[in-house]
Amino acid sequence: MAAKTQDFTAMMKDMMGSFPVDTKAMDEAFKTTATLNEKLSSVALEAAERSTEISAKWTKNTLTKMSEMAKVKAEPADYAKAMTDFASAQAETAAENMAAFAEIAKKVQMDTVELMMAAGKDFTEDASAAVKKATDDMTSAAKKASTK
Repeated sequence: MAAKTQDFTAMMKDMMGSFPVDTKAMDEAFKTTATLNEKLSSVALEAAERSTEISAKWTKNTLTKMSEMAKVKAEPADYAKAMTDFASAQAETAAENMAAFAEIAKKVQMDTVELMMAAGKDFTEDASAAVKKATDDMTSAAKKASTK
């Protein structure tokens, strides 16, 4: 009598077919990630736009003040005063603009933390739902397999 070997390929195929694959959880995770990326991009683009506005305004202001400084003066001492006024105004403007840049950076940081916390919550909920569904599906498949 020859021993009959089991067909493990067929057995594995049957077993894998008993466990349904639900791609909905993957779709939800992808959508959550895509939404997070969109929101993070929006935060970055808004910050870049505001930074550009500040830089452009700062440059325009500097050029205006330089044109005042470059005008012909009646007395030699007026040139020194114009330079001093320009330097003083630039220092004040620089402080204001650096504070504005700091506010932008602070807002980006706060928005990013807020988005990451919300995304973490969404990912946790998606993962919990996926694990629950997978557990339910596995239990159901195991019950079906044991009744065959």
